[in-house]
Amino acid sequence: MIKNPVLTGFHPDPSIICVDGTFYIANSTFEYFPGVAISKSNDLANWEAVKSPLDDLKMLNMTGNPKSGGIWAPCLSYCDGYFYLVFTDVKNWAFGPFKDAPNYITKAPSIEGPWSEPVFVNCSGFDPSLFHDDDGRKYLVNMEWDYRKEGKYQFSGILLTELDSKTLKPISEPVKIFNGTELGLVEGPHLYKRNGYYYLITAEGGTTYEHAVTVARSKNIFGPYEVHPSTHLVTSRFDENAYIKKAGHGSLCQGPDGRWFIAFLCGRPVDENKRCPLGRETAISEVVWIDDWPYLKNGGLTPPVEFEGYGEKVEKRVFEYKFDEYNFKLDFMSLRVPAKHEILDDGRLRLYGGQSPMSNHYQNILVRRQTDFRFEAETCLEFNFNHFQKMAGLIYRYDELNQYILRLSYDEEKGKCLGILVLNNGEFSMPIEEIPVGEGKIYLKLIVKDKVGRFLYAKEENNWVEIPYDIDVTILSDEYANPLGFTGAFVGMSCIDMKDYSAFADFYYFKYKILD
Repeated sequence: MIKNPVLTGFHPDPSIICVDGTFYIANSTFEYFPGVAISKSNDLANWEAVKSPLDDLKMLNMTGNPKSGGIWAPCLSYCDGYFYLVFTDVKNWAFGPFKDAPNYITKAPSIEGPWSEPVFVNCSGFDPSLFHDDDGRKYLVNMEWDYRKEGKYQFSGILLTELDSKTLKPISEPVKIFNGTELGLVEGPHLYKRNGYYYLITAEGGTTYEHAVTVARSKNIFGPYEVHPSTHLVTSRFDENAYIKKAGHGSLCQGPDGRWFIAFLCGRPVDENKRCPLGRETAISEVVWIDDWPYLKNGGLTPPVEFEGYGEKVEKRVFEYKFDEYNFKLDFMSLRVPAKHEILDDGRLRLYGGQSPMSNHYQNILVRRQTDFRFEAETCLEFNFNHFQKMAGLIYRYDELNQYILRLSYDEEKGKCLGILVLNNGEFSMPIEEIPVGEGKIYLKLIVKDKVGRFLYAKEENNWVEIPYDIDVTILSDEYANPLGFTGAFVGMSCIDMKDYSAFADFYYFKYKILD
């Protein structure tokens, strides 16, 4: 049996397909670059990252995008020898009644690319999805945003637009095919066809603890759509004791043996405040069909803790990254644009100084997802610049307003020193006295155990000194963010230069270890 979630840490809004026996999942990446995370598996248990399709500025430029903007709810599909990817690049969402959400389509002959230049389709709402009908016609479905309304009614329904099968441009006016159910906040649409029925899978309830996957069907693609006898296919909202919470925003696929599965997002709170530092993760359940309606194989609506796939999970607990190896590029991300860096001949990572930790433009970090409640992260660096506005170190972040940085910098009286920078809901503090460390290499470590973390440092390898400051891990969560966020906690390397952008830091390695 395979335990849920199958993709731990920040992996929301899964879009799953199966092509020639291989499963692929595309996940939202929001303001993190490159855009759209794609993972593949032959057994639904063991997943490996695939090169992200939106990996240069010609494909995606998120300069200035707000926190939790950027790539929302991509849709991956396959037809006639091509992979198709539909995505939204959200430029504004939380401020005022409007949402600026341009939608694009790109395609490639292989999941590894090359991906075509994205084609703009519309901007009437977010969460676009592409449906390939069996008569050769193609349709885009997306939710519609109505700024004139309030609350859940701003999510005003699901639109269907026919596209030219070659240019992928709209060739019809959009038609509203579904208004959603009483739960409201209808979004995340996907269309499927089986036994003469069109099935519309949507997300409702908002992406928190009322989230749900709703199903409707029709013999005509334009409707009217009849709602599932249970309304929902999967939700945690009726089971306070469910291990997998927040279940919603799902997509269906059929495996090579004919079995059906739904991939959906979920959350696992770390405390009584229902905060989820790991963000929204991806879970899977097998689906069975009864009277041409999909149901969870385990019965009911509550997502299962485990399911039967095609293999067993092979556990990996230590990730030792060398910067010139491919797995580093697959696991680490920057913010909004590519990180300014180079790999030196001896394998060191040279990370150049970017803007402040609150910038929405050109921060310079390389970070990976926190995928476990208990872990440690470690790095070693040299930083040879003597100015208080130049700094580098180990960053543990959620967004611009909530983060911790153990940074090496310079003090006019103490010389090279370590300090902790904290942003808590936008309020800045430096909670410890600067620690003089002198010249040369410095080793930095973060240990997190559930709700609490601690920074450590060493001048000599493995001679660690713990810094007496408790990190509140729970502030690095969607639930704590203001406004509500959509990402998760990341840990990694940062270099900042608020003087003249000339600084750089050399990092020797990065290590992530899962703790018991």
